[in-house]
Amino acid sequence: MHAYNSDTHIRITYSLFVVYISFNDVTNRGISLLMASVRLLNSKPSWQRSFLYVLVASLSSFSFGYHLGVVNETLESISTDLGFRGSTMAEGLVVSTCLGGAFVGSLFCGWIADGVGRRRGFQLCALPMIIGASMSATSKSLWGMLLGRLFVGTGMGLSPPIASLYVAEVSPAAVRGTFGSISPIATCLGLMSALFIGLPAKKIMGWWRICFWVSAIPAAALAFLMEFCAESPHWLFKRGRSIEAEAAFEKLLGGMHVKSAMAELSKSEKGDESNTVKLSELLYGRYFRVMFIGCTLFALQQLSGINAVFYFSSAIFKSFDVSSHIGNTCVGICNLLGSILAMILMDKLGRKVLLLWSFFGMVRKVK
Repeated sequence: MHAYNSDTHIRITYSLFVVYISFNDVTNRGISLLMASVRLLNSKPSWQRSFLYVLVASLSSFSFGYHLGVVNETLESISTDLGFRGSTMAEGLVVSTCLGGAFVGSLFCGWIADGVGRRRGFQLCALPMIIGASMSATSKSLWGMLLGRLFVGTGMGLSPPIASLYVAEVSPAAVRGTFGSISPIATCLGLMSALFIGLPAKKIMGWWRICFWVSAIPAAALAFLMEFCAESPHWLFKRGRSIEAEAAFEKLLGGMHVKSAMAELSKSEKGDESNTVKLSELLYGRYFRVMFIGCTLFALQQLSGINAVFYFSSAIFKSFDVSSHIGNTCVGICNLLGSILAMILMDKLGRKVLLLWSFFGMVRKVK
């Protein structure tokens, strides 16, 4: 029999203790890494990264709203200075010429957005807004004003579709509806800004020219700031520029979400049977129902008469002996509150519920 050796026993016990501690340490670290991986998979991209890009894009909507309302308070002064006061035809042309330009711009917005990208598309839509605003501000005749409004309208027709595309493509899915509501809010703010800036037009000679010069500022800011914004990763991927698309996703979502975003994008692209859609498919094919519903919604919005209120609210309130200052302020605030409410409820109630209730409310008010 071997004699009991206490030193050997102590060394063996100590070794087993060290092995036990090491095993527990490795196990705990493994569990921690596993939990971290699970949290990473379940985490959502931060909305803060893409929020600044959405704000820059909303400058196009701000410009759109500003040009909707810039002639509201200033139309009387414009007609007096340019010599067509009392001519309802000329006043109507000053208001509506930009809509003709918007029609022309809207015909080319899809080609521009897909051809040069969303960022360059924003810059191209800002260019006629700047040129048109300058032409209107310096016009000496009715024709100069109409030409300036036509140029501005071209940019107005380009900007809304490009803004909608860009915001949808750079926003995290969890807040896509909320971010999409920022554009209407920016439009409301632009409209209210035009109404408030135009208030002194009836008292200060030539103030309407200042109002048009101011409209060039957000357009110029849009063109400049877009140079520093991320391009749409969806557009980059479609153009075969996958590395640049990954870099864009890293800016928008953070590095940890790049692979999952690229995988989802690749899957969605493979699910498309074709990158092009024929005109026949839009008119009577598989896409007709979607296109018809979308176009009808926009048509119903215009047929509600809201644009007439934006253009001629000062004259409408004046005919009822109501101060245009008070009336326009109320219109602007109501419009803004509705847009903010939509932003809050968009991702909670869904798009369909908000559409149905808003149209129901409009019908009730008409009755």
